[in-house]
Amino acid sequence: AIFFVVLLQFEPHNIKSSILTMKLRLSLIVASLGAVSAFAFNGKSNAVKTFRGTTTAPAVSLMKADGRRGLSLNSDFTSSTTALAASATASSDAISTRGGGALGGIDVPLMLYFLFWYVGNYYYNITNKLALKAAGGSAGFPMTISALQLAVGSIYGIFLWLAPDARAKPKVTLDDIVKMLPVAFCFMGAHSASVFALSAGAVSFGQIVKAAEPAFAAVLSQFVYNKPVSKAKWMCLPIIIGGVILASVKELDFAMSALVSACIANLFAAFKGNENKKLMDTDGFKDRVGSVGNQFALTTIMGFLMSIPLVLATEGKKLGQFVDIFKTNPVI
Repeated sequence: AIFFVVLLQFEPHNIKSSILTMKLRLSLIVASLGAVSAFAFNGKSNAVKTFRGTTTAPAVSLMKADGRRGLSLNSDFTSSTTALAASATASSDAISTRGGGALGGIDVPLMLYFLFWYVGNYYYNITNKLALKAAGGSAGFPMTISALQLAVGSIYGIFLWLAPDARAKPKVTLDDIVKMLPVAFCFMGAHSASVFALSAGAVSFGQIVKAAEPAFAAVLSQFVYNKPVSKAKWMCLPIIIGGVILASVKELDFAMSALVSACIANLFAAFKGNENKKLMDTDGFKDRVGSVGNQFALTTIMGFLMSIPLVLATEGKKLGQFVDIFKTNPVI
C-alpha cells in the first residue's frame, strides 16, 4: 500500500505529462519487482550439502559381510544414496511447488500476478478519476459510474460461464445465495464508497486513507467477531495509522467528503473480509461454488443488483444527463 501511495502522490496535470508519468511509474514497478525477485533467489540446494557429507566410507567393498570374497555395496553408501535421493526429490518438489526451477525457486507466476495487479490497479484509478471528473466529480454521477463498473464485471463473469470450456458454472443453492448477501452488500458498499472518494478528492489521498483498512479489520475482528488479533499485528497498526495521519495532514487536495467516504469504504471492506471467512466455513460451500473466480463473479453480480436502487435514489432524476455525456465524451 505504501509503494502504491508513493506512485500516486503526484497527479498528472495534462495528457502528455500523464503518459510520461505512467511510463516512469511502470518502470519503477518492474524494477521493484526485479529487486524482490533477486532477494528471493536461493543459491545452493540442500541436496548438494547432503552429497558432500556422505563420502566418509568407500562405496564398494571387495569383502562381503560373511568374510567371502566378492563385491558388496557399503551400507553407509546405500543409506546415504537413499537420503540423497529423498533430499533431491524433496528439493525438486519444493521447487515445483513454488513454481521455480530454472530461476532458482522463484515463483514467477506469483511475481507476474503482483505486477498485473499493481499496473491494473494503477491504471484503473487513473482512468476512473478521469471519467469521474468528466462526469462532474462528486456532484456528477459517481454512483452511476460505480454501478456500471460492477455491470461490466458481471457481464464478464456470465460470459465465462457461457463460453465453452472457459469456467464451470457454480452449483450453489438458494441457501448459499442467502448467505452470500452480507458479503455482496459489503462488497457493493466498499466499491461505491471508494469510487465516491475518488470523485471527491485526489487519487493519492483516497489511496492513503484506504491504506488504513487493516486497522478497521483488526478492530472488527477483535471486538465484533470475537477473533483475537495477535500482538504483532496490533503493533503494526500505529505505524499504519500514523502514516495515514501524516500523509493526510500534508495533502494539499484535502477533502472531508473524500476522507469520510474512504473510511466508510474501509469499514465495508473490513466487514466483507470477516463475513467472507464465515461464508467459506459453510459445509460444502467451496465444492458447490467451484472456484474463487465463481465466488467473485456471484458477489459482483449480486453487488450490481444491490447498487441499482442506490443509483436510482441518488442520481435517478438526472440519468438523462449522464446518457448525453456518455454519448459525447469519449473519456466516459
